[in-house]
Amino acid sequence: MSSHVPDHTHDAHEADHGSVASYLVGFVLSVILTVIPFWAVMTGAFEKGTLIPLVLVFAVVQVIVHLKYFLHLDFSPASRASTFAFLFSALIIVMVVGLSIWILYSANAMMMY
Repeated sequence: MSSHVPDHTHDAHEADHGSVASYLVGFVLSVILTVIPFWAVMTGAFEKGTLIPLVLVFAVVQVIVHLKYFLHLDFSPASRASTFAFLFSALIIVMVVGLSIWILYSANAMMMY
């Protein structure tokens, strides 16, 4: 008795993991999103009040680029479950870190006064 192993074609494998072109686009976007804030910090082209939000915006955009082009998370029906699992995990991490900082800040404020 031989068991039938499904035939995975190259196209099906590529759909799950992305193409070389997709990785190159992600890589180029990542480099651009790294170089611009690095340049802004190193040259002092902006004031601190502008620089911090600029770097934060570029960081958030870079996280989104990594999620799309390298982790292949999107809201298509095929990967919706993984995307929601990732978002739930990220929410828990943000809550744990954020609440820990809040607790430490509050404890420090109460100890100082």
